[in-house]
Amino acid sequence: MIKTNAMRLLDAKKIPYESFAYPPEITDGEEVAKQLGEDPAAVFKTLVTVSDRGEHLVFCVPVCASLDLKKAAKAAGVKSAAMIKQKELEPLTGYVHGGCSPVGMKKRFRTFIDESARGFGGVYVSAGRLGHQMKLSPSALAEFCGAAFAPLKTE
Repeated sequence: MIKTNAMRLLDAKKIPYESFAYPPEITDGEEVAKQLGEDPAAVFKTLVTVSDRGEHLVFCVPVCASLDLKKAAKAAGVKSAAMIKQKELEPLTGYVHGGCSPVGMKKRFRTFIDESARGFGGVYVSAGRLGHQMKLSPSALAEFCGAAFAPLKTE
């Protein structure tokens, strides 16, 4: 199993996680959950937005849900938030679309995790490379990323 930068960062802080690999051509979140044999509500995607003030914000929501941009803006205390363009993702975060992890981005951005994560002993997030996920406790993820829990998904 390869070690991604995100895994090395967790290792350095002695944060326990489990790593999982699946065929990298699978990029649909719900398909990834199926590959992992997991509830899609426990597998989170990492989305990057830009606020009306030009601040980049990171949101983690279940793969089976969509980010509610109004709730995202409210959680961040900004007027509005919009998804960044896909071509901006790698230069900004160091991660490609489908392999974006909240752990180990080029810069530290304010990060928010959907409150539903608290209902799981462990949640899955990208390990920073296509075909790789890692499972860790929601509180450990939040602590490492300096993230806040908030209602973020569309109902």
